[in-house]
Amino acid sequence: MILTSAGSDRPASDPTRIRVAAALAALVTVGAGLGLRAVAAGGVAKYGGDALYTVLLLALVVLAAPRVTPVRAAAVALAASWAVEFLQLGPLPAELSRRSVVARLVLGSTFNAPDLFWYAVGAAAGCLVHTALRRRPRR
Repeated sequence: MILTSAGSDRPASDPTRIRVAAALAALVTVGAGLGLRAVAAGGVAKYGGDALYTVLLLALVVLAAPRVTPVRAAAVALAASWAVEFLQLGPLPAELSRRSVVARLVLGSTFNAPDLFWYAVGAAAGCLVHTALRRRPRR
């Protein structure tokens, strides 16, 4: 049996362990996004935030479905990110963003084509990290 690094009898693929790791990854990603906004401006903050938005969605996908493969988690996160971006072509996100800070953070307000690329960067980075963590040997 593969043991976790803490030496427990739970297998490395234990859904509870994966969910805890995904929740921690989501918190770290939110912290990284807030930190990026605090220290950077312009394109670095905006497009870095876009990539981290998709990384956060990937972590939430893994939290909800701990046995999901890295590629599938990245694809779902990317599809959701792109769906939100394309939704901004209509008036609903802008209207909701005017009324709510949470809606502004989650939905944005204005379509920006370069965001689509940076969401893909975030999905690829998240997929690589997820893959590396799944393959990491356990003691």
